[in-house]
Amino acid sequence: MPLVPVTRYVTPLREGGSLPGIVEGADLGTYVCKFRGAGQGLRVLVAEVIVSALARRVGLRTPRLVVLDLSRDLARYEADEEVQDLLAKSVGRNLGIDFLPGAFGYDGDLPAGVDEAARVLWLDAFCANVDRSWRNPNLLVWHGDLWVIDHGASLYFHHGWGRGVGDPARFAAQPWDPSDHVLRAVVHDEALAAVDADLRQQLDRDVFAEVLGEVPDEWLEPVPGAETPQALRAAYVDFLAARLQASGWLP
Repeated sequence: MPLVPVTRYVTPLREGGSLPGIVEGADLGTYVCKFRGAGQGLRVLVAEVIVSALARRVGLRTPRLVVLDLSRDLARYEADEEVQDLLAKSVGRNLGIDFLPGAFGYDGDLPAGVDEAARVLWLDAFCANVDRSWRNPNLLVWHGDLWVIDHGASLYFHHGWGRGVGDPARFAAQPWDPSDHVLRAVVHDEALAAVDADLRQQLDRDVFAEVLGEVPDEWLEPVPGAETPQALRAAYVDFLAARLQASGWLP
């Protein structure tokens, strides 16, 4: 991902639990910044990168990602103490998500129909995303197209790696509950089955390895049994590949 220095902190997005903010970059772009110093930790940033990359590979629109380099000087001039503390904890490399000006939240109207909705549902089931309900759809409509955003609540398995990398087979067999999903009512079983057959042909270990190559080394925190970025990338590939080979997780 491109490395972009942050030139200005604009405003917080207080509806987010991790207090993301709008920032401007040296490339004149405007980004939603997910901070490394937020309470949810670096693994949320890793999940964002992985699932965003998978979304693009299965034919979904998701905003461009960059690495935002945040300097200590930026925190010094922030008046809000809560934000100043967050910026100070986040000096270094953070995640930037391209800001889509004028986009509005999903309201139930599907711009591209059921096939696209089935791809969103499939991706969320595959990645075990628990955060795409009507309470928080994490879908935007921009220029008449549907965009998927905010994937940090996916890939929950890595939050249990404190004592070491677990068993990929356990994640592979874990069912996913679709009952609360914002798109479940519009995706019939035949459409989901067709998308499942298509996407299983598009994904494999090589694709997963390419996806993990997009994650910066310094966001891959060592765990027992996987102390290097290379070992952690291999662990993620194992988990994703095992999930792809299973079928019990699909609604």
